Amino acid sequence: MAPELEFPKHIDDPPTLLIWRLDDLTPLLIGLIIGILSGQLLLSLAIGAALVHGYRKYRDRMPDGYAIHLLWSWGLIPLRGRQVPNPYARAFGP
Repeated sequence: MAPELEFPKHIDDPPTLLIWRLDDLTPLLIGLIIGILSGQLLLSLAIGAALVHGYRKYRDRMPDGYAIHLLWSWGLIPLRGRQVPNPYARAFGP
């Protein structure tokens, strides 16, 4: 019996490419591009597949939006909005 697939039910669900979530495919596609450029396609695809597997396990344990919040708190992605504070400011005063 085929495994049950999870389709987006709401408008704010993450984007998909065919049946895969885009955040799941990103490490695999980056591994594909690096493998083509370096000539080590199988090795980089295997590393990308391992990263996808690890990310899925991590994502299923954490609440929604946790990965984006973690990247913001490290200062890797800026969030746009008037109420989003600087991630490097650790003390706030009146």
